Amino acid sequence: MGSKVPVIEVQDLCKTYYMAGGMSQSVLKHISFSVTEGEFVAIMGHSGSGKSTLMNILGCLDRPTGGVYKLGGKPVSDKTDNELAFIRGHEIGFVFQNFNLLMKRTIADNVSLPLIYQGVGEKDRYERAIQMLHKVQLDGYQDRLPTQISGGMQQRVAIARALINNPRIIFADEPTGNLDSITSDEIMALFTDLNKQGITIVLVTHEEDVANYAKRMIKIGDGQKVYDGLRSKYDGKDEPC
Repeated sequence: MGSKVPVIEVQDLCKTYYMAGGMSQSVLKHISFSVTEGEFVAIMGHSGSGKSTLMNILGCLDRPTGGVYKLGGKPVSDKTDNELAFIRGHEIGFVFQNFNLLMKRTIADNVSLPLIYQGVGEKDRYERAIQMLHKVQLDGYQDRLPTQISGGMQQRVAIARALINNPRIIFADEPTGNLDSITSDEIMALFTDLNKQGITIVLVTHEEDVANYAKRMIKIGDGQKVYDGLRSKYDGKDEPC
């Protein structure tokens, strides 16, 4: 059997912000790596290291200023805004630290929100929301409001929403940042189960214990890749690579 085509591939990726007065700030500097379908990867780095900028580019929320980004073997750096929105709606699921739920809409409405943009009817949206809530162990909560459930449950709702389009990749940006340690473990165990089902997980975190759930770690320091390998083999030495 031949080797798998990487689901994510970045080559010589750069991101520079240009400001008034001719000033510029280089946030990502010549980063290259690939992620194979079914991997669970933690992108680590201190605040300001560039890890969130990298995730925004990988999630098609931002564009690089240099280098190549391929998703599923196809370049996406030159896509139009509408094309990027289509990719986000069909191939990617997002989970954020602050949950990003609509507090005045039901749990089912929140989970099924991405389907509205695809023109799915109300009855089908509701039925698919029920299916996704079952996946995250929230059976029976579909008609409640987010304000009526705990933070950990709200994050499960956000994960169900990320799953509603059957994405090939889930990007999770500090998904346990607002949760206590016990609830964090429960959420990370859920990500582990989803990964075992074949979903590629790319997790951005600065927390060592959260990163331990991933088999592979990519560490970013001052906009450069300083480690890429097994989480268990990391020796604490950060050298540009």
